[in-house]
Amino acid sequence: MNEAISGFSKLSKAEKIRLIARNYFKDADAAEALVKSYWNSDEKLQQLHDEFIENTISNFYLPLGIAPNFLINGRYHTVPMATEESSVVAAAAKAAKFWASRGGFRTTVIGTEKIGQVHFLYTGDKDKLQAFFDKVKPDFFTETQSITKNMQQRGGGILDIELRDKTQLMPDYYQLHATFETKDSMGANFINSCLEQFALTLKTNALQYDGFSETEKELKVVMSILSNYVPHCIVRAEVSCAVADLREKNIENPELFAENFVQAVRIAAVEPFRAVTHNKGIMNGVDSVVVATGNDFRAIEAGVHAYAARKGSYTSLSEARIEDGIFYFSLELPLALGTVGGLTTLHPLVKFCHGLLGNPSAQELMQITAAVGLAQNFAALRSLTTTGIQQGHMKMHLNNIINQFEVSAEERELIATHFQQHAVSHSAVVDFINHLKSN
Repeated sequence: MNEAISGFSKLSKAEKIRLIARNYFKDADAAEALVKSYWNSDEKLQQLHDEFIENTISNFYLPLGIAPNFLINGRYHTVPMATEESSVVAAAAKAAKFWASRGGFRTTVIGTEKIGQVHFLYTGDKDKLQAFFDKVKPDFFTETQSITKNMQQRGGGILDIELRDKTQLMPDYYQLHATFETKDSMGANFINSCLEQFALTLKTNALQYDGFSETEKELKVVMSILSNYVPHCIVRAEVSCAVADLREKNIENPELFAENFVQAVRIAAVEPFRAVTHNKGIMNGVDSVVVATGNDFRAIEAGVHAYAARKGSYTSLSEARIEDGIFYFSLELPLALGTVGGLTTLHPLVKFCHGLLGNPSAQELMQITAAVGLAQNFAALRSLTTTGIQQGHMKMHLNNIINQFEVSAEERELIATHFQQHAVSHSAVVDFINHLKSN
C-alpha cells in the first residue's frame, strides 16, 4: 500500500484487520486468520485488552515464567517474570537457589521521592521572580488540595516545590521543581495533574503580581510533566558469604572465582561498552518483573540508565568486593513502581502476579524487583567468569532454533540428546536436522 490511510481509527476492529490483511499481505486470508487466532475466546476479556490501547487488532503474547526460591529479608518469594528471552528465568531461579542456601538477599528502600517539573521562560529580573515565587508558593499547595486530598489520606502528597534557575543552560529558562510521595501508586497521573495546576497558578498569579513589569507578567509555560529520573527513589539489594562458601559444581576454586568476579564488575565500572551490556543483564531480570506486575518498563529503563550515568560517565549499577575473606555483591536502583492503579487493577494476569507475590506494597515490590536484578547479574557474571555465557544460553535457546523447522516429537528428542554433548549453534542444529532428515 503506497498511500496514506484515512480514517483508520474510525474503522471497526474487523475492518481494520481486513484493510491491513488485503493491503500488506499476499495471502490476506492467512494474515487475517493469524491475527484472529490470538484473540481471547472470552469476549469480555478480549474487550478489556482491546481497550488498553488504540487501534487494537489482536493480542501480542509474552511468556510468563516463574522463578522460585527467592529468599529476601528472611522470606521466600516465588517471582513472576514476563520475558521473551531464553535463559533469563532459568538464570534467575538458579541464582536465587544458590543464594537461598547462603543467607539470601538483603534489601532496603533508601528513598521513595518522585519528581515533576513545570518548565517556563521568564525574561525579567531574577530577584523579582524569586520574590514572586516566595509569595505565591503557598498557593501551589492550596490550589491543588482537591487533587491531593486522597493521596494525603494515604500518607502521600506534595513534599516540596522549588524555583530553579536554569538560565546557565538556556536563556530565560526556569522551572518549578516539585517532589512527591505517591505511596503504593506509581503516581504519574497524580503528579501530572498537580503540575498542570501549578502551571495555571503560576501564570494566573504572575499576571496579577504588582512587582512585575507588564513584560515580566507574560512568563511563558512551555510544559508541565513528571520526570522518570528518580535519583531519590532508590532500593538497595545485596548478598554476601564467605569466599570459601562460593564453591559449587562450576566453581572449584572459590578464591579465584571471587577475584575474577570482582574484576569483571570493576571492568563494567570503568568501561562504558561493557557497562551497557552488564546493566542490560540486570534489566533482563528487572524488566521481566516490571512487565509481569503491570508497571512501565520504559520509564524504569530510562530512569535506571540515567542513574548509571549520573556521575558523568556510564558505569556499572552493581558493585563487588572481597573483605576479610567475605564476598560482597550489591546494587542500587531507582525504581518508581506502583501496586495500585493502571493495569494492576485491570489486567487479570497482572492481578495474578501481584497475588503470587503476596500483594506487596510498592516498597516491597521495589525490593523484590531489585533482588531479581541482582540475581540476574550474578548469574551472568558467574557464567562469564567460568564456563562462558553461550554454553548455558544456547542450550536454553535450542528449542527456539528447533521450532523454526518441521520436526517430529521423536526427532526433537534425538536433537535434544545430541546437543547435551555438543555445542549449540544455529548452523550446528540445522546440520543435525538435515542429517536426521536424510537418514
